[in-house]
Amino acid sequence: MEKRVRVRFAPSPTGPLHIGGVRTALYNYLFAKQNGGDFLLRIEDTDQTRFVEGAEEYIIEAFKWLGLKFDEGVGIGGKYGPYKQSERKPMYKDYAMQLIKSGHAYYAFDTAEELNQRRSEAEAEKKTFQYDCKTRMSLRNSLSLSSDEVASLLENGTPYVIRFKFEEGETIEFDDMIRGHIKVESSLLDDKVLYKSDGMPTYHLANIVDDHLMCISHVIRGEEWLPSCPLHVSLYNAFGWGSEMPKFAHLPLLLKPDGKGKLSKRDGDRLGFPVFPLQWTDPKTKEISSGYRESGYLPEAVVNMLALLGWNDGTEQEIFSLEELVNKFSIDRISKHGAKFDMEKAKWFNHQYLQKLDNDILSEEYFKELKQKGITTDLSTVKQVVELIKERCSFAKDLWMNSDYFFTAPVEYAEKALKKRWKEGTSDTMRIISKQLHDIDDENWAQKAEDFLMDYIQKNELNMGQIMNCLRLAVVGDTKGPNMLDIMKVLGKEEILNRLDVATEKINL
Repeated sequence: MEKRVRVRFAPSPTGPLHIGGVRTALYNYLFAKQNGGDFLLRIEDTDQTRFVEGAEEYIIEAFKWLGLKFDEGVGIGGKYGPYKQSERKPMYKDYAMQLIKSGHAYYAFDTAEELNQRRSEAEAEKKTFQYDCKTRMSLRNSLSLSSDEVASLLENGTPYVIRFKFEEGETIEFDDMIRGHIKVESSLLDDKVLYKSDGMPTYHLANIVDDHLMCISHVIRGEEWLPSCPLHVSLYNAFGWGSEMPKFAHLPLLLKPDGKGKLSKRDGDRLGFPVFPLQWTDPKTKEISSGYRESGYLPEAVVNMLALLGWNDGTEQEIFSLEELVNKFSIDRISKHGAKFDMEKAKWFNHQYLQKLDNDILSEEYFKELKQKGITTDLSTVKQVVELIKERCSFAKDLWMNSDYFFTAPVEYAEKALKKRWKEGTSDTMRIISKQLHDIDDENWAQKAEDFLMDYIQKNELNMGQIMNCLRLAVVGDTKGPNMLDIMKVLGKEEILNRLDVATEKINL
């Protein structure tokens, strides 16, 4: 019987969640759901020196906002818990000792000063020091020391770490679902630390033990972990779990917009876009980093955008619901190459999703914003405005910028437009038009007003563009906005005439 699909997203609580990490979680989610499997959240907090207050809560909140639900894990529970590595601490030493007994690992008693000395000596010879099969016998460990010396050091409580022992001259082979068959010579690898002197396992040991105990079937993670994969494969074999080893898939990097290197927070700061799903305040420095949520992005747009950074379904389709992504996702169609982050494309995605957003929902949100600005209006007017200007907006926050003139009369007029459009005598023409508009009866006034304007311009052989743009300038304060008939319908006769009177008085050419 085929193994049940079980994948995990296993972040470390060392700060805010990078958008690249969100994409990794998304691909895990899509793969699990497509295969009727389980999606787990495990917090890997073995490195207590890098722990950041609030980071774990931030991670959980980010996925709630994005709408990616875990089936089990931290904050949810499940039969394979606990799902936080610090709460699993007692078990890891037993597994490290198991490797010592089987000869796949050894104690290393070297101090930080001794190792730094070796690194300095290597640098002086323009070489790189590595703790491996070539150097370990010249260092202080249970392979180079006698059994009595080792026993004495342990008995005296001498600090140590436990390192994995790579055999010399072996070829480590494994398959990657994205990159194909990979071979690595063991002699090139360093003997990584598995268990630290503070009693905590390193990522490598805890990760393998937890994946095995949690029955993880596929490990889908970033390509930065590809160099560690030979060690992980070797650990599975050393424990005798080789036949139950998960399948590996290493995802391409998210690159800077210019494609030169991994996308970082500095790129976001420099170019003015978020690299975190939610706003983050550093607990120590109080520095605030922007987030997609607070920048006005819709979670569905962020998910859709991230899905296509490194994957496509082979068609020209770009807009996918989460359900469509689940149905169409395939690891076979993930690129081996890094995906360049495109801020303009991210805005485009948000624009598409904003257009799909129910106008009633958007209107109610905008209505609240207008109230906060001290503007008195009614919800039906707000709905009319939203319907008219929504297509001009990429974010909900763009609504005010594109529609302020519906709620506040202009107090100044766009200088460039005035110079171009408002000629000598225009104010007199606008006064004549205002008087005529005043005399039109109120019923269906906006339509009658437009009919009058078209007729008036034609009969008097006036320039259509100039007159209509001047009318727009007087009412809006600029030459922007939707069709004038629509503006007149929303504002109504009295407001339009008031604005015309004010404009002819102020501009007075």
